[in-house]
Amino acid sequence: MTALGALQLAAGFALLTGGGSALVRGSSSFARRLGISPLIIGVTLVAFLTSAPEVAVSVLAAAAGQDDIAASNVIGSNIFNVLFVLGLCALLKPLTVAQQLVIRDVPIKIGVSVLLWLLAANGNLSALEGIVFLALLVLFTFDVVTSSRRESAAIRNEYDAGVPAISRSVLADAAFVAVGLAMLVVGGDWLVTAAIEIAQAAGVDQTTIGLTIVAAGTSMPEVATSLAATLRGERDIAIGNVVGSSIFNILGILGVSALVSDGGLALTDSLVRFDLPLMVAVAAACLPLIAGDHRIPRIVGALFLAYYAAYVAYLVLAAKSHESLAPFSWAMLEFAGPLTVAGVVAYFYRRVSVRRSSQGT
Repeated sequence: MTALGALQLAAGFALLTGGGSALVRGSSSFARRLGISPLIIGVTLVAFLTSAPEVAVSVLAAAAGQDDIAASNVIGSNIFNVLFVLGLCALLKPLTVAQQLVIRDVPIKIGVSVLLWLLAANGNLSALEGIVFLALLVLFTFDVVTSSRRESAAIRNEYDAGVPAISRSVLADAAFVAVGLAMLVVGGDWLVTAAIEIAQAAGVDQTTIGLTIVAAGTSMPEVATSLAATLRGERDIAIGNVVGSSIFNILGILGVSALVSDGGLALTDSLVRFDLPLMVAVAAACLPLIAGDHRIPRIVGALFLAYYAAYVAYLVLAAKSHESLAPFSWAMLEFAGPLTVAGVVAYFYRRVSVRRSSQGT
């Protein structure tokens, strides 16, 4: 990769991160001016807008015929959001969720992940399937808004503290939105161009670049938002942002990408056979949030981070057809996999035992 390409990649990341932040700030302030509750802003607007970099990159890539980057960016971002973002947040502070919306949304996240896997089994997401995804997104948003009215006062107060109060003029908010959108469009274009150059220079396919560098870069707003919320003790916001963004990534971004891509959005065989099933498994890893005491302890956070590191290592080895790939894959399948299954079973067994003991007393 040339020095110009590296500079373009760094500039693309910076524009996407800054543009996403500006868009969230301006749009959130506009929503508060319209009298929309902070809870609804937090669980819909902020969660969706932190995915703005993914929108810019995937939609621009799909329109340019770079379907592998468009699809792998979304799939990689969803894997990154759970394993890295939630893992890092849980490692800092054990994550406990009290918000019924998040508890309800985890099965939805798993469900839409499975739906994507099934619809993409033929290697293509058609325009009609994209329309179905967008229709489901509208229904999901409507349901979130109506269900939010039943949340507890404590949850409402948490979001009220997490969404900044209005402190700027309307013109300033409009400027934030306009500048943010412009930065996203330019940054997305630069990032896609740089990603293609990286893939060509490194001798790896664009899907691998999309699953790693592009996915991690476009997820920076989710990292910043969730980490800040965790450090403030607003763990419902941290988890809700990741879950909401992941749902929007599939229904919204892939829905639009399938519409703008010529002949539907094509998915590579490796995405369908390996990365999509992994994304479904990673979504299922959020199940502890809706079982037992609705929490992800530090040890699970550390495990999430270790698995993300192993996933990236696997992608790099596979892209290079490295001789270490076979023993590495064997270790993951024969050791790490069964160990994880045993750990999950033990976790749920312990939670059920504790619940039965408390009910017995």
